[in-house]
Amino acid sequence: MSAAIVGWAHTPFGKQDTETVESLIVRVATDALVDAGITADQVDEIVLGHFNAGFSAQDFTASLVLQADPALRFKPATRVENACATGSAAVHQGVRAIKAGAAKVVLVVGVEQMTTTPGPEIGKNLLKASYLAQESDVQGGFAGVFGKIASSYFQRHGDQSDALAMIAAKNHKNGVDNPYAQMRKDLGYAFCRDESEKNPYVAGPLKRTDCSLVSDGAAALVLADEETAKTMRRAVGFRGMAHVQDFLPLSRRDILKFEGGARAWQQALAQAGVVLDDLSFVETHDCFTIAELIEYEAMGLTKEGDGARAIKEGWVQKDGKLPVNVSGGLKAKGHPIGATGVSMHVLSAMQLVGEAPEGMQVKDARLGGIFNMGGAAVANYVSVLERVK
Repeated sequence: MSAAIVGWAHTPFGKQDTETVESLIVRVATDALVDAGITADQVDEIVLGHFNAGFSAQDFTASLVLQADPALRFKPATRVENACATGSAAVHQGVRAIKAGAAKVVLVVGVEQMTTTPGPEIGKNLLKASYLAQESDVQGGFAGVFGKIASSYFQRHGDQSDALAMIAAKNHKNGVDNPYAQMRKDLGYAFCRDESEKNPYVAGPLKRTDCSLVSDGAAALVLADEETAKTMRRAVGFRGMAHVQDFLPLSRRDILKFEGGARAWQQALAQAGVVLDDLSFVETHDCFTIAELIEYEAMGLTKEGDGARAIKEGWVQKDGKLPVNVSGGLKAKGHPIGATGVSMHVLSAMQLVGEAPEGMQVKDARLGGIFNMGGAAVANYVSVLERVK
């Protein structure tokens, strides 16, 4: 029994002073059900992706989804968490429930509210997604972890500052066309490349423009089994999906290879019966620009150490052979942890049914790939989506 995305909702990402975790959840849950043409009483199961780790005073948030409609009362609701891949963990959990025959309709919600937390605490909370027994003294929080990765990559493969600036500039330019994006401003290559008062170094060779944005936001989708999906006005199916978990300590692996991500891509593409060249676009996890660079290699777009070629030769531009992060990615869209993976699936589904915002639509999009990771390539999720109706 296969599953399909039949409805969705997405808030703008950014600083949401007038919202709470609860109000964000209720907003997208309500809107996603309306979009799908599904009533709350038809929902069999609820999955909430919410990282928290200290961002929200309210924990135990699964039942907050029930606030969207009294008819959701007594439905099974579970909160899942897998660091920055929390949203995709929720999506995959919902798909599994349908494949197992345990549900016909699943409501999946991803949410995070980060901006109400003081800056130093944000860094401390995010660092909890690393191996604290060995990595708790890293300066700069999680940016420091990826700063070390970038420094190591530069030592092995040469200075990639030009490529990182090109990735940042690409994603900011793409974000201009995304109405959900936190930063809709084309910063340009020169601004991203040059150190300045507005773009200082943050950790190692990473500048502010190399780092994704602290954000609030939510996204939701409705999953349905094959029989139910046939009755919907449009549906996007999971042609392939994979989840690969790797060691948490950086010391136990070659962090420059993102081996868990590479395996997840291989498994999902094999399950889908396609190769990377068959994809129309990819939404990938650019929490830092160095991550997107290494992900080009992990997905098989280039060989190891040659990721810069994909950006320098224009392969991953909106009009390139494999557009990457036409949404602006986490870099421009923002990265509310629990919502990110759900957002990736929503925006990819919109692309495949031709409903992406004006300027963001990939021409003749047929297959979409998604890579969402938690920690430094620890939790690795890949989905391959296609329109089935």
